[in-house]
Amino acid sequence: MKYRSFGKHDLKCSEIGFGAWAIGGAWGQQDDTDSLAALNRALDLGCNFIDTAAGYGDGKSERLIAKVLNERAAVGKDEHIFVATKTQPSDGAWPPSPYDQAEDRYSEAYLRDHLATRLDCLGTDNLDLWQLHTWTRAWNRNPTPFKILRRLQKEGKVGLIGVSSPEHDQNSVIDLMRDGWIDSVQIIYNIFEQEPAAELLNVAQECGVGVIVRVAFDEGALTGKFNQETVFPEGDFRANYFAGDRLSRTVVRVEAIRETLKESDYTMAQAALKFVLAHPAVSCVIPGIRNPAQAEANCGVSDLPDMSPALLTALQQHSWRRAFWYDGK
Repeated sequence: MKYRSFGKHDLKCSEIGFGAWAIGGAWGQQDDTDSLAALNRALDLGCNFIDTAAGYGDGKSERLIAKVLNERAAVGKDEHIFVATKTQPSDGAWPPSPYDQAEDRYSEAYLRDHLATRLDCLGTDNLDLWQLHTWTRAWNRNPTPFKILRRLQKEGKVGLIGVSSPEHDQNSVIDLMRDGWIDSVQIIYNIFEQEPAAELLNVAQECGVGVIVRVAFDEGALTGKFNQETVFPEGDFRANYFAGDRLSRTVVRVEAIRETLKESDYTMAQAALKFVLAHPAVSCVIPGIRNPAQAEANCGVSDLPDMSPALLTALQQHSWRRAFWYDGK
């Protein structure tokens, strides 16, 4: 496992982190035994960065992580695993409406209450990294929630603070980085979604902001495992993400990527992760990991040769400016 700087902060994080949404639910049936085994295997392979959230099973993901970390400490494991969690805004539109008030959706009372719950679920008295789980450009002129989080930092309850970018206006977090409000940013960046390379990633690097990349596999599509007949079970997040003709359109584009990779030594999944890691601003990528086999496959990518400039350039041609799927077929 290779390790990278987390912006300007005192952390060397594994470039492959553990995305813990699926172990909390919403991705089809998931057995806790598999989840615990997946966590242990990833940590044994050198992963030292876990990303979770309050909304991943209403704290279930956090509690599973706490169980594993406590059990490893009890048998004498000398390790510091950096755990990042997230708090969603209070009830209302997602992403927040431009008419919403930050003080309403992320009030101090709400954030303090959520902090207490996050600390309890994770079994700790200090969060390594606390992220707001979406944002709106409308709040950039008066980022009150981050003023509250900075106060909580001074109180010693929170280490670093960050934001998980809104899916369809990721550049809204650029001003937060430039103005020094956040220590880290979590973004969507993959072979299809390459817009962050235009400015966001460069600004993060200039400002010393740690960069966590989510959705590197485009919710599984870029592993190459889906086809035109794939059906997701009821309750699976992907059933909505790939609703209508979205899956069929995606599969066609994935096959074009497979053709680009045919002379390389990478699998689809390996190429998806190596593409993300090729950008120097990226601190870590957090693929979802549901079982030990996935832990081994994803963590093993770190030790593979870096992607060649020629292949990187070829994959850049597969950028898909689909935004909210509004550009038609």
